[in-house]
Amino acid sequence: MRILIVSDTHGYDSNLRAVLGKTGQPDCMIHLGDSESTQEYLDSIVNCPVYMVAGNCDYFTRLPLARIEELDGCRIFMTHGHYYYVSVGVRDLAEEARTNSCDVAMFGHTHRPFIDESDPELTILNPGSLSFPRQEGRKPSYILMETRPGQKPSFTLHFLEQNLVKKF
Repeated sequence: MRILIVSDTHGYDSNLRAVLGKTGQPDCMIHLGDSESTQEYLDSIVNCPVYMVAGNCDYFTRLPLARIEELDGCRIFMTHGHYYYVSVGVRDLAEEARTNSCDVAMFGHTHRPFIDESDPELTILNPGSLSFPRQEGRKPSYILMETRPGQKPSFTLHFLEQNLVKKF
């Protein structure tokens, strides 16, 4: 299964469309908050199951703050991260994921891509932001996750060369 992981699009979907043009349709998509779009709208763009959580800028939403999904036998903890203090570290996030027997913990919020596979029991990742990246070079980023039943998933961080979001 090929899973597209994005975060912090903030209602600007031009880069998401560019990613889909580059990668093709995934088997499913995970959006880790601050979409500022409806799930129905994102469902219509990707034509696959979409798993979303609410971010700190997703006002008046009924999306959960965190959720756990099992995909191809991989148990995934998803959250935006602001309730787990991810701006100062991932300790609280990792503890919550371990408490829930998850293999992967995913978050957004910081707008900086991050993959930590140093713990053989728990991978922690952040796809960065597709609209307003904050890492050095400020390229929009996303992660592709590949799963196979009974195998450890693989993760690849990708960058868009051009940011199609108009800066104000």
